[in-house]
Amino acid sequence: MTFFQFADPAFFLLLLLLPILAWWAGRMGPEAAVRFSSITLVKGISQNRHSRPGQFLFGLRLLALAALIVALTRPQIGRMNDSTEAEGIDIVVTLDLSGSMRALDLSTRDDIVTRLDAAKRVVDSFIDKRTYDRIGLVAFAANAYVVSPLTLNHDWLKRNLKRLELGEIDGGGTAIGTALGASANRLRDHQARSRIIILLTDGENNAGTLSPIAAAEAAKTLGVKVYTIATGKKGRVPIPETDRNGRVVRDREGAPVYRGRSDISNYDETELTQIAELTGGRFFNATQDGDLERIYDEIDELETTEIELRSYSSFTELFIWPAGLGLLLLALEQLLRNTRYRRLP
Repeated sequence: MTFFQFADPAFFLLLLLLPILAWWAGRMGPEAAVRFSSITLVKGISQNRHSRPGQFLFGLRLLALAALIVALTRPQIGRMNDSTEAEGIDIVVTLDLSGSMRALDLSTRDDIVTRLDAAKRVVDSFIDKRTYDRIGLVAFAANAYVVSPLTLNHDWLKRNLKRLELGEIDGGGTAIGTALGASANRLRDHQARSRIIILLTDGENNAGTLSPIAAAEAAKTLGVKVYTIATGKKGRVPIPETDRNGRVVRDREGAPVYRGRSDISNYDETELTQIAELTGGRFFNATQDGDLERIYDEIDELETTEIELRSYSSFTELFIWPAGLGLLLLALEQLLRNTRYRRLP
């Protein structure tokens, strides 16, 4: 925001002296531009006739003084600047890419999506809200791999999130413990004010060599908080068509193709709750459309970022312009006084 001000407006009081000077000069009579050794030659001139050159020169001097007084008030153009200092937190989003994430039970009549599609949408929106936080991304199925290390480059992070598809890694199992261990390891060497893992899965731990509880104990030792989210409904759920590589078959508009197939879905709510409570986090359950948005919004409110806003102003001094004008008028007055309106001895 830009604004104009006078740094020392008290100097404007000096302008009150100018009409006093003008009154005093009028009372004393204007100074003649030409002096005569004898008044014999000018006896015929009316005594009420003033010296116009003298008045003009005196007026220039008053204008010069007015300009110099304005310069003393230090006119300035100011610009208000805001500085933001934020102490962000470190977040690792851990997504399940096992085959069961292709289930369509989070869909609506007008929006056919897999569990992974729904999760990616919500995570994308969550990233947008965490401007000052470093966020990493870990994907897992039978194994876990780091999709993105902790980064503040959220555009790059979201591009990597968008590329995640079922079938990219072995989807024949769910290694929750391995995924938790990989996520906690990403946070090991970072000393942010708060470090959290958001684990989203729809299955039970049935792969990997590290148990989820052991991984949670390690996370607790590192001071890492884990939020667990069980997504989808238990029991038989609709699933889309898949190709020979396990990838979801989609139509021209990108929606999964559903032809009446179904599969059994299950997750260990007790174990996920234990992981969250052990590390100081919370367990959430998303069973229908809108639940994931609500859960991530709640986590966003629970894990706040400390932001300090500071405002400061920068100024450009403009006194040089009225000062220059005043000096120019004084120079002009002196020039005219010594040339065109020069006094004769």
